[in-house]
Amino acid sequence: MTQAPVLIAGGGIGGLSLALTLHQIGVDCIVFESVRALKPLGVGINLQPNAVRELFDLGFTAEELDRFGTPAKEWALVGQKGQEIYSEPRGTLAGYKWPQYAVHRGTFHMALYHRFVELAGAKAVRTGCRATAYEKNDDGTVTLVLQGPDGELRETGSLLIGADGIHSAIRAQMHPEQPPIHWGGAVMWRGTTLAKPVRTGSSFIGLGTHAHRMVIYPISKPDPESGLAMVNWIAEVTYDDPSAHETMGWFRQVKIDDFIHHFQDWTYDWLDVPALIRGADAAYENPMIDRDPVPTWVDGPVALMGDAAHAMYPTGSNGASQAIIDARTIGAKMLKHGVTSDALHAYNDELCAPVSDLILRNRGAGPFGLLNLVNDRCGGEFDQIDDVIPEQERRDFMGKYQAAAGFARDTLNKAPRTIAAGARV
Repeated sequence: MTQAPVLIAGGGIGGLSLALTLHQIGVDCIVFESVRALKPLGVGINLQPNAVRELFDLGFTAEELDRFGTPAKEWALVGQKGQEIYSEPRGTLAGYKWPQYAVHRGTFHMALYHRFVELAGAKAVRTGCRATAYEKNDDGTVTLVLQGPDGELRETGSLLIGADGIHSAIRAQMHPEQPPIHWGGAVMWRGTTLAKPVRTGSSFIGLGTHAHRMVIYPISKPDPESGLAMVNWIAEVTYDDPSAHETMGWFRQVKIDDFIHHFQDWTYDWLDVPALIRGADAAYENPMIDRDPVPTWVDGPVALMGDAAHAMYPTGSNGASQAIIDARTIGAKMLKHGVTSDALHAYNDELCAPVSDLILRNRGAGPFGLLNLVNDRCGGEFDQIDDVIPEQERRDFMGKYQAAAGFARDTLNKAPRTIAAGARV
C-alpha cells in the first residue's frame, strides 16, 4: 500500500526547505500555505555557513545564491560614537568551507518555492489553505484541518509538520497553555536603500548601544558603474516600559519621520545614518518578539519546526538558518527511522533542548551581548575598547555564541553531510 504523504503546514522558508529535502530523499509531501499567492516579501536576512552548506547539498549553487544575495565578509560591532568594539571575518574568509550569505528574504523564499514546484509539480503546493487543527488517528496517521477558499478542508497524511510560523495553530493545539507572544520592549524599523556599502563592502555592522542601535548590511553586490548596492538596515530602540507601545501593529508601514529623530545625529565620516534611512522607498515597523521555549516539539505523528517551534529574536541572524537545519535534520532522521513518529522524536531529541537555549540566549542580546557588557562596564562611553573589554574576552564571548548557534567553524567544517549524496528512504 502506498504511504500517505507527509503534510507540511506552512510554505515559508522552513516549510519549503523541508519539502525540497523530502523530495530529495524520495518522500512524498504536500505543502499547505495560508496566502493565496506567494510573493517576495520582506527585507534582508542572513544565511549562516551551516545553512548554506545544506542549500548546496540541496543542489543550489553559489551562482544561484548570488542572484538574490551576496557573501558576507565581516561582522562588526561599533560604538555609538563610531569606535570599534569587535570585528571578525565571516564565511570563507573566516576559514569556513561555506560562505555566509546576506540575502533578500522574499527573493530567496521565491527561489525555494519555484525549485520545489519545478521538481514536484504545482499540485504539491496548495495555497489559500490555512491550518487550524489536527487529529491523530487510530492507525497512526494524522488529519490536518484547514480553512480553504471554499470552507473547511481535511487532509490525512503519514506525518504532519507544523511550519506555520510564530502564530502557529499547530503549536497552539500542541501546547494550549503556552504563554502569549513575548515582547521585551524593542521596536525595529526596517528598510532597504541603494547606497555605497561601507567598511569591506560586504560588512554586517551593528552600530550603537544595547538599547539604541542600527544594523546595516548589503544584500546585493555593488553596481559596477555607480558603486551602489541594496543595503538592508534595521533601526532599533528598546523602551523601558513596553506597555507604552503595546498597541502598535505587529508589522506595518510607517513614515520615516515617525522614527528618524532617534538617529538624527548619527553622522560619521564613513556613514550618514539619517541619509541612509531617508533613502529608503518604504519603512516598516514591528516589535522584536519571540516565544518562550516549550518542552517538546512533538506530539506523536506531529512535529513543529522553524518559527512554530522556536521563534527567536533576530539578534543572532540565525532564524532562517535554523529553520533550514530543522528541515535537513528531519530528513536525516527519516532516513534512519523511516517516515515514522520515531523520526520526529529523534529530531526533537537532537534539537529541541539546544535550540530552546538559543532562544533565551538571543533574548539576552545574542552576539550583541557585547554591547550589554560595554554598557554595564562604562555606560557606553569609552575611547579604547581594550580598556573596557580585553580582546580575548571579546573573542571568547563570540566563540561561545557560535558554538551554541551550531556554526562553530572547526566543528562545522569536520561534520559529515547531514544527508548523504543520493540517500533515499
